[in-house]
Amino acid sequence: MFVDFAAPVAASPAEAETAAVSAEQVGYDGFLAAETKHDVFTTLALVARATARISLQSAIAVAFARNPMNVAVLANDLQLISEGRFRLGLGSQVKPHIERRFAMPWGQPAKRMEEFTGAIRAIWRAWETGDRLMFRGEFYKHTLMTDFFNPGPNPFGNPPLELAAVGERMITVAGRAADGLLVHPLTSPAYLTERILPCLREARGGDLGGFTLQMSAMVVLGADPAQRARAEQAVRGQIAFYASTPSYRPVLELHGWGDLADRLAMMSRRQDWTAMAAEITDDVLDAFAVSGDAAAVADGLRSRFGTSIDRISLYTPYEADRYQMAAVRAALSRSSPPGSDRTPRG
Repeated sequence: MFVDFAAPVAASPAEAETAAVSAEQVGYDGFLAAETKHDVFTTLALVARATARISLQSAIAVAFARNPMNVAVLANDLQLISEGRFRLGLGSQVKPHIERRFAMPWGQPAKRMEEFTGAIRAIWRAWETGDRLMFRGEFYKHTLMTDFFNPGPNPFGNPPLELAAVGERMITVAGRAADGLLVHPLTSPAYLTERILPCLREARGGDLGGFTLQMSAMVVLGADPAQRARAEQAVRGQIAFYASTPSYRPVLELHGWGDLADRLAMMSRRQDWTAMAAEITDDVLDAFAVSGDAAAVADGLRSRFGTSIDRISLYTPYEADRYQMAAVRAALSRSSPPGSDRTPRG
């Protein structure tokens, strides 16, 4: 599998740029930037200018905080700046953030996302072919594109468009409308094999060829027990945070942990974060995270995801030892057969 480096979620654009240069130097295949405290496209524009080889991905950009034309332009520009290394990763976010943080409309997110991606592709197609832009949907209408605003065909082609999804409806949309799926960190091997993969195969007529599955995997990584103890506490807290969100309830229900989801949701409304982490038992931790030193983590990730995930990054909601991180990357990269194609798909 390809091994990507994920920038810390709170990294500034300049900090992410520095991290990307280092990631390229030590041999990572790609660089992921999230959209939390800073704009992901601004960050990746800096990264694109500072690097030459690694792929760059928005993981994720919030689709419903924008409109398809806006995203089409941003993605097209990043594909130009990076000379064909950009991967557009989109996600829906959740209703409170779209309505109350971004003041944008919410409703029928799976249906809206499928139309959103269709509109982006229609805009790119109009630029590429010169045909009249005529996209009319239920949520978005794009019917005007004059020469003054048309950048023309991108010399590096259009970037891959990949969607983040957890629920089966959005997974199905990803299978039908996208070039890949961004698998959420709160994903167990059981949820991947029993829910995600069957949904994708049904949506794509049984053929996953050319479709990329990318995952940011939670790990409890440390060279010694003291390091792992600190990492474990942070990972328990992150699992509790995600598991308190109703959108992720199906993952817990598969394991019979629906009551845990209810308790965590109630506790999150009180912002009782410390107590929430204590609710994450060892069984829950082991379902969603791989623990150990670099060798054990690499073996665990390969065992869980080596036959299904094309690209992987380490999700570490703590300050992980960079030497341990590098050792995991090296071990996973060595798992590729000698002479295998190392060119990222899509």
